[in-house]
Amino acid sequence: MSTTGESDTIAETPAQATTSTSTNRRQPYGQGFLDTISEGWAERPESTPPARAQAAYAAARRAAVSAAFPGKRLLVPAGELKQRSNDTDYPFRAHSAFSHLTGWASDAEPGSVLVFEPRDGSDGHDITLYFRERADRTTAEFYSDASIGEFWIGPRPALAGVAADLGVATAHIDDLEPGDDDLVLDEDEDLTRFVSELRLVKDEYEVAQMQLAVDVTARGFDDIVANLPGIVAHPRGERIVEGVFHQRARSDGNAVGYDTIAASGPHACYLHWTRNDGAVVPGDLILVDAGAEVDSLYTADITRTLPVSGTFTEIQRRIYETVREAADAAFEAAKPGVKFRSVHEAAMQVIARRVAEWGLLPVTADEALDADKGGHHRRYMVHGTSHHLGIDVHDCAQARRDMYYDGPLEPGMVFTIEPGLYFQIDDITVPEEYRGIGVRIEDDILMTADGPVNLSAGIPRTADEVEAWIARLSA
Repeated sequence: MSTTGESDTIAETPAQATTSTSTNRRQPYGQGFLDTISEGWAERPESTPPARAQAAYAAARRAAVSAAFPGKRLLVPAGELKQRSNDTDYPFRAHSAFSHLTGWASDAEPGSVLVFEPRDGSDGHDITLYFRERADRTTAEFYSDASIGEFWIGPRPALAGVAADLGVATAHIDDLEPGDDDLVLDEDEDLTRFVSELRLVKDEYEVAQMQLAVDVTARGFDDIVANLPGIVAHPRGERIVEGVFHQRARSDGNAVGYDTIAASGPHACYLHWTRNDGAVVPGDLILVDAGAEVDSLYTADITRTLPVSGTFTEIQRRIYETVREAADAAFEAAKPGVKFRSVHEAAMQVIARRVAEWGLLPVTADEALDADKGGHHRRYMVHGTSHHLGIDVHDCAQARRDMYYDGPLEPGMVFTIEPGLYFQIDDITVPEEYRGIGVRIEDDILMTADGPVNLSAGIPRTADEVEAWIARLSA
């Protein structure tokens, strides 16, 4: 449907009501429609909801931003709708920093802007959320604008309701005037970096949302296992895996947090395989990397590798259990105060040692682990072991290296542990029986003062647990 807007006042003649230069699909409105469209509607009750759970946390985050940029006018846009094709758009998702600072998540309005206005002669900012308030039924927008008209997309929020819901002042977007020295998110490096680093340590609300996202994701993985017979029966079984998980993410959450990877057989060796158009063949492994995003926009990021027939072959089990050994070593290395990169280093110690034992390296494990001259083992695991996780699947990505990769682990941080081994189908450096096998195990980890907690530990991990899981749910 067209998303082209028109005048915001009721057209008085049919000719005025049908003027459009952007589409030939617009049907004319008769005078009778124009004379009566704004009448005959019941009074809409206005409610003032209590502030949502994240409002107090968002207020504390805004206070931190305000303190970091005294005297500066800051603009944090939610972003706009993005065109998918012709006159259709992708589903809107607000910028992560905007949602983090407002608490407005899956229900945020496109085109909104959070503004920090410095106070004259005093510290701090007056903070206002600007957005396009709903138009009442006396305006042409109500029926003629398919992008924002309530006749097309349903009820839209009012200024007063959003102010009460989020605990922040609101104003109409038409009242927002740009300034000459504005610092705008994604345009100003310092502001972009600060709001990214602000998410490195999660508060209580965020931790609870992360666990919720993991729990929804766990149910999605159960759905996949339960549907394995039908998945195998379909010529594009990878698509069925994707669809089964998507149904759970949409029914119990908001959406998927990223494109699902459903990679069977040799496809599992392609790290970002999202084409998902292959068959799921008995005897192969299928690697599923998927995460549900809940309504607050926080997402899980979980990977499990499943034997399609229900049991691992000897070589599959050897590779799988090596990856699990690397994951367990990384988990043991994750302690408060240690460098974030130590997690990756612990996993790579295991990977290098095992592939050397299997005769896959031209050097010893120690030589491969040499920071300057080594790296031979990385052929079989080219990616990193961990990344921060939260309202973005790769959260805090604009943080400084000394705060992220070289920074210390702190209580409240949430990150992945996801080692893997990938032997591509045409890799002649490995024996034939290894080729076409890809394994990754990924869990979501919360750092606490007492050490790491695996938020996704309830999803089967060991080879024995995975086989029992499949036997229980897919029979």
